[in-house]
Amino acid sequence: MEVINSLGRRKTAVARIYVSEGKGNITINKRELKEYFPSEILQYIVLQPLNLLQVSEKYDIKVNLDGGGPKGQAEALRLAITRALMEIDPESRPQLKAAGFVTRDPREVERKKPGQPKARKRFQFSKR
Repeated sequence: MEVINSLGRRKTAVARIYVSEGKGNITINKRELKEYFPSEILQYIVLQPLNLLQVSEKYDIKVNLDGGGPKGQAEALRLAITRALMEIDPESRPQLKAAGFVTRDPREVERKKPGQPKARKRFQFSKR
């Protein structure tokens, strides 16, 4: 199997990954998964597609993560891993789709408008 690269995005986070056969090591920005994401919840999010297909010990993943916060980065990485797994085995797509990992979450931060303190919030209205 040659190295497969894939991309995942969420909010402003971008995950570029390189998947090759190995023992299940995940390296994020030259750091271990447990070191980069100390939170158990974020580790769980990242490993969801691998655990669903029971291939967590089969591939080594090298990750380049950029932008966003921890949650956005974890979800971007989950999408990238899902896309790579679908490229390796197209038969796994229905399983991943049913779990909701294939869809890119389109929600982005709404821009701040002039004449308002935030995107939707308005300054207090004064009648007189």
